[in-house]
Amino acid sequence: MTITNIHEAKTHLSKLIERVQRGEEVVIGKAGRPVATLVPYRQSRKPRRPGGRWKGKVWMAEDFDALPEAVAAWFRGDAGDAGDAE
Repeated sequence: MTITNIHEAKTHLSKLIERVQRGEEVVIGKAGRPVATLVPYRQSRKPRRPGGRWKGKVWMAEDFDALPEAVAAWFRGDAGDAGDAE
């Protein structure tokens, strides 16, 4: 694996992209350490699924996002004896 430094990558980006198009992976580094890899772009083969496919199939309680008072008291720090495990 050869590492191309950032300055060289900026200077020769077109040549690096040509190498990637031929199937190579180009590693870009900073101070000799790899930080990025240029790879060929691959179009996803999976078609995107439209949203809303679960509509009418999932049930959620009306108070789903309501915070019970006992739990809110714990967050406020005034829970008192309720549920003390100590």
